[in-house]
Amino acid sequence: MPLICVILPTYNRSQSVGLAVESVLSQSFSDFELCVVDDASVDATKEVLDSFEGGFKSIQLPENGGVSKARNSGINATDSEWVAFLDSDDIWHKEKLEKQISAAFERPDHFLHFTDEIWIRNGLRINPKRRHQKLEGWIFQPSLELCMMAPSTVMLKRELLEKCGLFDENLQVCEDYDLWLRITAHHQVALLNEALMTRHGGHADQLSRKYWGMDRFRVQSLKKILANVSLHKEDEIAARRVMRKKCKILLKGFRRRNKLDEVRYYESLLQNHC
Repeated sequence: MPLICVILPTYNRSQSVGLAVESVLSQSFSDFELCVVDDASVDATKEVLDSFEGGFKSIQLPENGGVSKARNSGINATDSEWVAFLDSDDIWHKEKLEKQISAAFERPDHFLHFTDEIWIRNGLRINPKRRHQKLEGWIFQPSLELCMMAPSTVMLKRELLEKCGLFDENLQVCEDYDLWLRITAHHQVALLNEALMTRHGGHADQLSRKYWGMDRFRVQSLKKILANVSLHKEDEIAARRVMRKKCKILLKGFRRRNKLDEVRYYESLLQNHC
């Protein structure tokens, strides 16, 4: 059994998935298994993966089910103490796993570890805004506004997924935001404050560009977490405050567009959950 399983989902990313796979296979740390999950791609993804002639586990899903289902399929098909994630448009730096597992051994009381990253958008390096500043420890409340950890930087113990659940397959996006909240509600996280992954954005098939109104999915997640996760009182208050704020922003947009069904839905959420 490998120490780490790396889950790499992909869908119609033939132009980038090869670089992502190569960045894993060229890691300086070797006690890992790579599992690539092809989410029913219809481009040349299969040909790109076949060109590697093995060296990793490959799963071909029969129909496109979204990134959560793809990641969950990889998690369920592997067995390891640690699980790491890499998106098919991102690239790990050569020493990412070596440095991260070393940091994990130094801090055995933390079950989720993540790193800093380099941001590339439309081919140009950009600096993250202040609100994207990395934090560690008890980060549930700072994570309520937006996702604080890029999946491609995260390595966590499998038992954490067994305890907190896998990615929510009902969320088309913000599935990472949802899982990190469920985890950070009861667990501290550790940051290795070094850029060990390059994150690419701005391309047309990026999920955050495909789905407008990302706060719709964050509100959906917050509603579920408030109903199903036992939160500390101060965290519950903070979650309701952020949910109320996001509902008001969404309501303003839906009223302007005369979307009456959506207006009624978010008014009901404000009345009953916030």
